[in-house]
Amino acid sequence: MQQATQRRFFKKKYCRFCAEKIDFIDYKNVKMLRGFMTERGKILSRKMTGTCSKHQRQLTRAIKRARSIALLPYIEI
Repeated sequence: MQQATQRRFFKKKYCRFCAEKIDFIDYKNVKMLRGFMTERGKILSRKMTGTCSKHQRQLTRAIKRARSIALLPYIEI
């Protein structure tokens, strides 16, 4: 018997920041930053969110800044 080949079609992920033409990701916008973190407090990867590399670096920097001044938790238990 031959194995049936399965085709999987994925929706192309796009960078939300490029689409909305956002140049600077503000670390004080906690509501937006929480959307790019897991429930445990980890930063989601580019594969999961679909952001481009430029904005992923800015996003990581903004989350780390917000953590350092206690706007966001490092971990949630």
